[in-house]
Amino acid sequence: MKPVSRAAKTRRPRPSKRRTEPPSGQARAAPLPPPGLLADRGTAVDRIVLEIRRFIAASIFFNARAAEHVGLGLTDMQLLHLLQLRGPSTPGHLAAWSGLSSGGVTVALDRLCNAGYVGRKPNPADRRSLLVALKPGRVRRLEAMYAGVEAETRRLLTTLSQGDLEAVIRFFRALGGGAPRE
Repeated sequence: MKPVSRAAKTRRPRPSKRRTEPPSGQARAAPLPPPGLLADRGTAVDRIVLEIRRFIAASIFFNARAAEHVGLGLTDMQLLHLLQLRGPSTPGHLAAWSGLSSGGVTVALDRLCNAGYVGRKPNPADRRSLLVALKPGRVRRLEAMYAGVEAETRRLLTTLSQGDLEAVIRFFRALGGGAPRE
């Protein structure tokens, strides 16, 4: 038996197929869990927590398919989302918001720069740092993949009263830690 090199032990297999069609933007109904595993019982709070978990799982898989479609990794896609939501940012802010190490953010930003999604420029507020910004033309392709999800979300929100909408906003702000808009 031949010894296995260290590089061979740490090498991750790459997916062999690329998805040729973009994600549809339509969430697929998830099959119900087996009886007794996670049933839709309990208090309203229990049911809300369950629905949040379902939503998060579906969102992660949708984002993974979207990222794969354009040749990005899930982490790269999430950094693009942060830049869309927060605007041009320093790598340090991206690390803090994402929970990634500064080295991890740098590697992901290198990939995003090479793919043409972001650019780096000097930070006018701190000459020792850089600002990372989206390249709008390149990001439009990504926005189109999410248009169906956004339209369906807006449609569903129109079914709520103004008071319910305000409650949803308060809930998500609290759930997100009330993160300030910088």
